[in-house]
Amino acid sequence: MHKVGQTLTVAIIGGGISGLATAFFINRFSPNSRIAIFEKEARLGGTIQSKYQDGFLFEAGPNGFLSSRSETLDLIKKTNAEKLLLRSNDAARIRYIFTDQLWRLPDTPPTFLRTGLLSPRDKLRVLCEVLIPPKKDNEDESLRAFGYRRLGRTFTDVFLDAMSAGIYASTPDQLSVNAAFPAVTKLEKEYGSLFKGMVKKRKKKAGPGGVLMSFHGGVSAFTDHLATTLPVEIHTDMPVKKIMATNSGYRITTKGVDQELEFNAESVILATPAYVSAKIMVPIDQEIANKLHTISYSPIAVVGFGFENLSHSMHGFGLLTTTDAQQKILGVLWDSSIFSGRAPENRKSVRVLIGGQRNPEFALRDESELIDMARDGIKKTMGVGDTPSTVFIKRWKRGIPNYPVGHLINAQNIHEKLESYPGLYLNSNAYFGIGMNDCVINSLKCAQRWMKNQSI
Repeated sequence: MHKVGQTLTVAIIGGGISGLATAFFINRFSPNSRIAIFEKEARLGGTIQSKYQDGFLFEAGPNGFLSSRSETLDLIKKTNAEKLLLRSNDAARIRYIFTDQLWRLPDTPPTFLRTGLLSPRDKLRVLCEVLIPPKKDNEDESLRAFGYRRLGRTFTDVFLDAMSAGIYASTPDQLSVNAAFPAVTKLEKEYGSLFKGMVKKRKKKAGPGGVLMSFHGGVSAFTDHLATTLPVEIHTDMPVKKIMATNSGYRITTKGVDQELEFNAESVILATPAYVSAKIMVPIDQEIANKLHTISYSPIAVVGFGFENLSHSMHGFGLLTTTDAQQKILGVLWDSSIFSGRAPENRKSVRVLIGGQRNPEFALRDESELIDMARDGIKKTMGVGDTPSTVFIKRWKRGIPNYPVGHLINAQNIHEKLESYPGLYLNSNAYFGIGMNDCVINSLKCAQRWMKNQSI
């Protein structure tokens, strides 16, 4: 057993975007702090993984972020990564839903009135949303219950169902609207109506908006940039076996190449998935560990195809399917149409999403089955039967955190109970938002809490 003599100011467990961003913010607040990141894998980035294959660039995880939040853009600017930024193509604003056929998603009031996705009666029900009284209590509610109440059954089973699959790989009945879409419940609470709220916010120029952004070389280009520019210690291939509280902070036991290493730290931030944090928390607090174990994840498989000569125009972002469509795929992202540089010249690429809460058993099928499902999916939804020249596959047994009814209360209880342990923090996409913007915002908040506690 080798003990490292010098004590760390902050030990961050987990080298994904949450761990890297937290390290950046803490270093900005306290430049003299000794910060170390511990990552069990050989690479940093977590689920952010960009891979070149035969000239195609495939994302195993997140595709990018919306430019609507200043925190992420500020992080990019302050780390001198602006040269890496890549704006999505204008075609990415065009999106489709597959029900019994492919429909363009209406994005303006006139196109909503003309769409064949809803009957005239269903459209009238949606327009009557302004007449529906707001919910008076603060009880948690599923997205499906919320949608049925405010927008009608058909709109929910088509639009909200597809949106749930695209963002969370989930379904409206298995998502808490309060946890998964807090901005939506805020509109109802503040304005009494979603439409009234959106109109007033648009007048104030405060709507969600934003343009989809990524990076030249994929999202990994940014996490790699962060890792090489952060003035912190980075330990890869070093899983954390346990953490124990001490009189001066915490003792971290890690597994090195050929021996166990111990580090002492005044503060520890667990920027790991909830199920990993749960194991680490067992020796410290079994109740918190149990609560962390209840946070579920949606399994998902990503199947990427590169095509040499594809006649389909792929003019748009891609498509999402609905549950009622009874397809084996959740959707198809038209990667080479969304961002430049995703496919060689005159070639095209897509990524097919399979599994999620809708069909969790599909996500972990063997490669040949996943390829067959993906090819069948694009044939039925896009009419594409071409044989791909390149195939990329990534399975995630625990891919995206799922936020069911009760999630928000559970997450809040976990963080409140954690306050009993000075210097110990949780920060990942398992609690208060799954996207890249959420991770950056929550990392900033975590660093601010840490800084505030230093002065107490």
